[in-house]
Amino acid sequence: MTHKIDNSGEANYPEKLKEIAQKLLDWQGPIVIISHVDPDGDALGSCLALKRALDSLGKTTTFAMEIPGYLQFLLKENEAVPALETLPENSLLAVLDVDLGRRYVGAPIEGAAFTINIDHHGSNPRIGDLVCVEPGKAATAQMIKDLLEHLPISWTPDIATPCLTGILTDTGNFKYTNTNASVLKDAAELISHGVNYGFLTDRLQWREKTYFKMLGKVMSTVDFPLEGLVATAYLTAEMEAEVGPSDDDSNDYVGLIRYAEGTKVAIFFKARADHTKISVRTRDGVSAQAICHALGGGGHVAAAGAKLDLPLEETQKAVLAETKKELERHGLI
Repeated sequence: MTHKIDNSGEANYPEKLKEIAQKLLDWQGPIVIISHVDPDGDALGSCLALKRALDSLGKTTTFAMEIPGYLQFLLKENEAVPALETLPENSLLAVLDVDLGRRYVGAPIEGAAFTINIDHHGSNPRIGDLVCVEPGKAATAQMIKDLLEHLPISWTPDIATPCLTGILTDTGNFKYTNTNASVLKDAAELISHGVNYGFLTDRLQWREKTYFKMLGKVMSTVDFPLEGLVATAYLTAEMEAEVGPSDDDSNDYVGLIRYAEGTKVAIFFKARADHTKISVRTRDGVSAQAICHALGGGGHVAAAGAKLDLPLEETQKAVLAETKKELERHGLI
């Protein structure tokens, strides 16, 4: 099932954030914060910044997420739980950086007394009691920064650091085309709140030693189909078994092959026994969002993803077929 793509922003963005802030302030019950599967820096950073801000206001919060190893350094002990089987009674559920009802993780959405949906993906179906979707923002963490400006909090390094983490990761450390003056201004303000910027940018690049052995295997699979306009690579469970457990980040792999000269699309396939996940990056107006949306996924024009319940070879065929359509739409093949 796919959702309609709507890359228009909120006509009343500041007012919507004020409304959300007021609801959070007024809520007397528990607040549960969740995001998407395979969380990246924006998913974690958005949730953690919101949790810490609400905690500083005396709210009762639960942050549910399986934290990737390379992002564990951002958390204090017991700040996150892996998952909730049921929601506490009279819970407000805050779902950040993900299409509500699809690819969320951490807690069931059923049973929430009230649901807030904050996201920057145009493919978000806008489900929830209070919804704010702003595709013009580089990261959901940038939206959370805006939201926190409407709460009576005191900015601290503990709140600003995860917020900046989300902006850094979703802009590729300010290398991606979603970097603009607003992003840099917000980042500067967060740094002014005491973020140790040098430590943070260095620490975000750390990976387990086995990651680099896995990287060699992944790079050996690189191919350039569709007249060399596409760069692909893949990772299989068999490859992982040869190297051993590795805290890999798919964004790293697709982020490397996207710089192959002359390519318009980069696709990374992560195959499992019963499904294959894809990460897609594009440039020059070619839409990763359109490619992934057609396959039941979502994301942004320049960066998107999907999960197909197909083995690797069938997934590759399906994804390349949609990629060809998108390249043809632009008159590139």
